[in-house]
Amino acid sequence: MLTPREALTPDALAMLQVIARTGSFAAAARAMNVVPSALTYRVRQIEDALDVLLFDRSSRQARLTEAGAELLREGGRLLADIDAVANRVKRVATGWEAQLTIAVDGLINRLTVMELCEAFFAMNPPTRLKLRDEVLSGTLEALTSGQADLALAGMGVEGASTAGLKRENIGEIGFVFAVAPHHPLAREPEPLSDEVIRQHRAVAIADSNPRGTAITTGLLPGQDVFTVGSVEAKVDAHVRGIGAGFLMSCLAQPYIDSGRLVAKAVARTERKVQVSYVWLTRDRSEPGRALQWWLEQLKRPVTRRALLGDRPGIGL
Repeated sequence: MLTPREALTPDALAMLQVIARTGSFAAAARAMNVVPSALTYRVRQIEDALDVLLFDRSSRQARLTEAGAELLREGGRLLADIDAVANRVKRVATGWEAQLTIAVDGLINRLTVMELCEAFFAMNPPTRLKLRDEVLSGTLEALTSGQADLALAGMGVEGASTAGLKRENIGEIGFVFAVAPHHPLAREPEPLSDEVIRQHRAVAIADSNPRGTAITTGLLPGQDVFTVGSVEAKVDAHVRGIGAGFLMSCLAQPYIDSGRLVAKAVARTERKVQVSYVWLTRDRSEPGRALQWWLEQLKRPVTRRALLGDRPGIGL
């Protein structure tokens, strides 16, 4: 006797679909150009393998039992998946990657990234897309460890000129020192010195790098720190007055305009971060077609400006 795996072949599932659609073994046999006894025998084999009755034979019509209907529902999905896999394999053979993973730094405008994803999927590519949310050195680490193919990175890309990596600049992001109106630093005379800032809690984003030395920026020795997991959480902490520190100018400006944050001049040098995109090159071969598409988009000045630009603020 056949096992279920041996009995439930794509051909067998397609045969059951024909029987259910035509309503009888005789009609299905004519449609498939085989004798009815051959169909009856094959159906019996499947029923014996599954130990269920698939068709009610009490009348001339071949009516599906509940078990038969469930098999056809699931079988239809399996056949569709097989067709999809076949199509994907054919298209991957033309140069498309099976999957493209992009590590995205917290500084990057997520709205623009999602718009790029939307445009990518509009081409109906065979490539599966995966985004990784990363912070500071974790963005480049995802790339160098082989967990990503492309990185949109801020801090920690200085060493991205190593063999096997290519890097292009996107542009600079400016920062402003911002505090809530009710925070003690809001009443301090400007410019704020490091000694004055050191007396108050800073809000920092945790580096997502799971190994190696994590990067910290804008923190002073001995300063109390409240660590959060995202840019959005950092903004929220600033607005609540939990802590102080530097925020991206484009992100902080709506809150400053609405009076929910106050920009303060500081004595230290104005802070700016260079943002880049970095990608893996394998054996000097040409990038796959999915990566090529992303690299072409990232060359466009309008895309670069949007990646560094405004995003919806929390609570606005």
